[in-house]
Amino acid sequence: MIDFLRGQLAHRESEYVVLDVNGVGYRVFCPNPYAVGANGDAAPVTMFIHHHVREDAILLFGFLSREEQALFRKLLDVSGIGPKVALGILSAGRPEAVISAIYQENIAFLTRLPGIGKKTAQRIILDMKDKLADLPVGGLIPVAAAFATEKEMAEGQGGGAWKEAKMALVALGYSETEIDRVWPAVRDKATGLEKPDTFVKLALQALFRG
Repeated sequence: MIDFLRGQLAHRESEYVVLDVNGVGYRVFCPNPYAVGANGDAAPVTMFIHHHVREDAILLFGFLSREEQALFRKLLDVSGIGPKVALGILSAGRPEAVISAIYQENIAFLTRLPGIGKKTAQRIILDMKDKLADLPVGGLIPVAAAFATEKEMAEGQGGGAWKEAKMALVALGYSETEIDRVWPAVRDKATGLEKPDTFVKLALQALFRG
C-alpha cells in the first residue's frame, strides 16, 4: 500500500491534484487542492496517502500532515462515513478542532461540518471518543477557538482567515478588487469553520467562474 508520495505538482482541479513522481502522474484527492504547492516554488510536494480500494476503483486520498491522514482513517471506521464525507470534514475543520469536539461531545460543532447531521455526529462521538488516544495530534485547542472565524464572518469581514487568504490570492497575481468582488460568493458557501486555505479554494473557484 502507498503511504506517501513525494513529487512535483503537475496539475490541480477542484477536488484533486496530480503529482508527478518520477514521470508517473498520480491523481490524489485531498481536502483542499489549492493548499498543495501553495508556495509556488519548485520544491517537491510530500503528501501522506490513504490507498482506498473498492470493487470498481482504486483511489488515492492525500494529506499534507500525518495528523490529517490518521484522522481521515479513523473517520472511515465510523459507520455511514465514506471517503467523500471524511474528506469534507477535513476540508472544513482542523484535526485538533474536530478531535476536541469529539472529546467534548460537542454535537453543535460537528453538525456544522459538511455532510454531518445530528445522528451522524452522535455516531462519530460514540465510535471515536475512546479510539483517539493513538492519533498523532498534540496540543488540542479549545473548541471555542474554532468558532472565532464564524463570529468574525457574522460581522461581515471573514476574520483573520479571510485576510490571510487574500494575501495568498494577491501573491498568486489577483488584484484586491477582483478578490473583494468574489467575497459574497465565498461567504455564501462558507460554513464558519474555514481555514485560510479553504477560503483560497472557494475564492479561486469563484474567480475561475468569472
